[in-house]
Amino acid sequence: MSIARKALWFIESHFTQPITLADVATAVGVSPFHLSRLFQVTTGTSLIRYLRGRRLTEAAHALARGADDILDVALSAGYSSHAAFTRAFSEQVGSTPQQVRRDGVVNATLVEAIKLGDLPESCAVAPQLKACGALLIAGIGARHRGPSVASIPSQWQRLSMEQTLPSEISYGVCCNNDEAGSFDYIAGLEVKSFASLPANWRAVRIPAGRYVVCRHEGHISSIRSTWRWMLDQHLPDAGLNMADAPEFERYGPEFNQQTGVGGVEIWLPLT
Repeated sequence: MSIARKALWFIESHFTQPITLADVATAVGVSPFHLSRLFQVTTGTSLIRYLRGRRLTEAAHALARGADDILDVALSAGYSSHAAFTRAFSEQVGSTPQQVRRDGVVNATLVEAIKLGDLPESCAVAPQLKACGALLIAGIGARHRGPSVASIPSQWQRLSMEQTLPSEISYGVCCNNDEAGSFDYIAGLEVKSFASLPANWRAVRIPAGRYVVCRHEGHISSIRSTWRWMLDQHLPDAGLNMADAPEFERYGPEFNQQTGVGGVEIWLPLT
């Protein structure tokens, strides 16, 4: 069973208990940072948001079944007060607890259990361990969570329009991840310093370190499947632990930005 499937099983089996990201990570045998990135890449949402959604969905069903005391339901969902529960419940479900208890869940926005599809395919060439010196990357940056990752290609389009530095190699850097599943993505180039950059460009310093590197040979639109395989299967199977540091995609001169083919390297930092 894959790490993602183990995590989903553990959440589904324990979400009525006060479990945390760290608890799930311990149960499946990877670091909290690794699990957070894996869950986001695999499901499109953060583990914390999904866990909260499952608890509030169970609360909605309990209210629809006629639960008398809303505070008891709130406590069971992990909220210490009626007010905090009502705010979170209304934001997630789209109705107040009182409305759901009266009308049921017909019009409620619920978070159902995630069922993963087919497993991603492995890389054609075995990943390698490599060292990388410090990098300074600058370019078009944006904050993403869930569906907004679909707009990442537009960042590359803007970079190609604004690029003034000659370079055969470009980088897609993921950094500043949080437990809510948000992260910064910078479509950029290596620079010698952060001085005199265009006003709207974002910059990130990548420290020197050890990486596991794999090559995605398919069309760029399917790169998420390679990320999933690396995070969900290869790193755990190889006994490697991902560091809490920027990870990046490296686009060499063989990559064709017009067709989306040519191959891309994925570099994951290791502890």
